[in-house]
Amino acid sequence: MKLIKAIIKPERFEFVKKALEDKGFNGMTISDVRGRGEQKGVTLEYRGGQYVVDSLPKIQLEIVVRDTDVDTLITTIMDSARTGKIGDGKIFILPVEKSIRIRTGETES
Repeated sequence: MKLIKAIIKPERFEFVKKALEDKGFNGMTISDVRGRGEQKGVTLEYRGGQYVVDSLPKIQLEIVVRDTDVDTLITTIMDSARTGKIGDGKIFILPVEKSIRIRTGETES
């Protein structure tokens, strides 16, 4: 099993969620996060002054899937989150040793 962490733009979240549901990926953890990458933030003007906002709002999705579903999941996220502009996000893939369902004690490795 793998843990997929995807950090995406907030305005692309509904598109990504719908695409994942259409492919049968219903379970996910969603977190509001802040961060920055190569874009190093944005410069805004307010009351005649310029302000640099260097940590931007993002959405982090965490999804655990079987090894056989990793490529489909990643392709789905990339296709639905991509705008072609800097700051589209990043996907991380981590190994998962075991999962345990709290309600039943059922395990999966």
